[in-house]
Amino acid sequence: RLFAHWEAVASTHRVNLPRDMAGPIAQMARHRHAREPVPYVSLSQHGKCEAAAFEERQYPAGKWACVTMGEPMYEQSISMSFMKLMRYICKENSVGCHLGMTVPVLNEIRLTEEGTELEREVLTAYYLPGEFQQNPPAPMDPEIHVTERAPLRVLTRVFYGMTTEETILREISLFWELLGPTDTVLRGTYIVASYENPSVPQRRNEIWFICRP
Repeated sequence: RLFAHWEAVASTHRVNLPRDMAGPIAQMARHRHAREPVPYVSLSQHGKCEAAAFEERQYPAGKWACVTMGEPMYEQSISMSFMKLMRYICKENSVGCHLGMTVPVLNEIRLTEEGTELEREVLTAYYLPGEFQQNPPAPMDPEIHVTERAPLRVLTRVFYGMTTEETILREISLFWELLGPTDTVLRGTYIVASYENPSVPQRRNEIWFICRP
């Protein structure tokens, strides 16, 4: 039943779910309550009501497992990448054990020059749990790269539901309206942070604007 549920979710993203994902899906379900948050420091909070609220955060440098995909649709890219990362987290790594889930999973996106649509390539990144930060297990999949990502300062705002190209572009536009004219953050490169797996319909997400150094 669990596999059938994920299969139905995958089909809404126009992705076929391979049978070999049954094991990782079952493992993720068993460990779903043990999710380690990616460490950060809250620098400031802005806005009183939730609709206008955003937060400035500092994330430290750390080791992340990353996959880049360039499927025709954003949802396809993140689904394919997350399946690869699930296999790595669950067993397909040099220590041969379940590594543990961390949240959020980051999806780094770029806008086209006109700013009206997303570029096809999306980088999906999973933060290695604290116990593996010093000595990250090697992935079996050659498309997964474990890299040290630099410290990151971001402005972040919550939104809920599906993450499609349409919803992401809308959230970016709303956040710019809220901020007004500013040159303190990058234009063209953004991060979508996901806190729940794709099978959760009203899942919590954040849009991150990256602060200039």
